Amino acid sequence: MKITLKKPINFEGEEIKVLEMDLDNLTGKDMIDAQKEIQSMDVPVQEFNKEYLGVIAAKACGRPTDLIPLLGIKDFSAVTVQVQNFLLGEELPQEQTLEE
Repeated sequence: MKITLKKPINFEGEEIKVLEMDLDNLTGKDMIDAQKEIQSMDVPVQEFNKEYLGVIAAKACGRPTDLIPLLGIKDFSAVTVQVQNFLLGEELPQEQTLEE
């Protein structure tokens, strides 16, 4: 899935305009690793936790986990909602462009 960011960001000297998330290739180990990263939080349902969803998104993009929280609020919300929908079994478009 490709998501064109409404507000591109600069991360470690790279301008990022598009995120490509390959959610289908994630494994149970990726989910466990994401849970461990946010372990200190008391969240009963991980699929509704934005931090957890951000970690999963980063893994799906092959990016460091500290990238996703740097996105603009609309981009962050769109990315985490896409991950949440995927985890909960919703059909996702293969490409999304954020509009105002």
